[in-house]
Amino acid sequence: MIDVAWGNFIAAFAAFFASHMILIRPPVKPVIVRVLTHRGFSAAYSLLSILILWWLIDAAGSAPYVELWSWAPWQNWIPRISMLPACLILTLGVATPNPFSFGGMHNSSFDPKHPGIVRYVRHPILLSAALWSVAHIPPNGNLAHVVLFGTFALFSLLGMKLVDRRRRHEMNEEWLRLQRLVKAAPHGIVMRSNAFQIRVLWGFLLYGVLVGLHPVLTDIDPFA
Repeated sequence: MIDVAWGNFIAAFAAFFASHMILIRPPVKPVIVRVLTHRGFSAAYSLLSILILWWLIDAAGSAPYVELWSWAPWQNWIPRISMLPACLILTLGVATPNPFSFGGMHNSSFDPKHPGIVRYVRHPILLSAALWSVAHIPPNGNLAHVVLFGTFALFSLLGMKLVDRRRRHEMNEEWLRLQRLVKAAPHGIVMRSNAFQIRVLWGFLLYGVLVGLHPVLTDIDPFA
């Protein structure tokens, strides 16, 4: 018989995969979009994703502790360092025009000569999630958390490949044309833009907020 805590963990994972493999694909998504509109769907889906993520993290913390490796103080430095670039990549990539990936807004206004973070990475949100996941594996050497963060990391990395394949199929030659223009965009144009610099500031702010909230959300102080 499955332990109740493990059952909760499995149920949370089932909800996670259902939300990412059913709700965002035909024929389910078009039906929801007709009711909520695209903006309403994005807002509702984002809220649902946050709630499921919270459920998963809480379920992993409540699952029986099965140690895979012992904890050492140096392991905490991996997320301390890695989470800053993860936050910067996230704030630079979220809700920006990006025809190459999911989650882009106003993609019709995308300017390949001023591509922002897309100059360096096609899937900033997925890369940010991968960094977050991988960075949290070393200091959490128990079965539930290794499964949790390992699955997120694999999901994010495979997601990049799957989205690339889907978008190339949908865009055909336009995908290759835009890619060539993006790679030709000067680095200085990207770095000097006001929008880029403001989003970098938001990234530092997000990092500070997460550090402050971490003890509240997880009972663990990342800098203790």
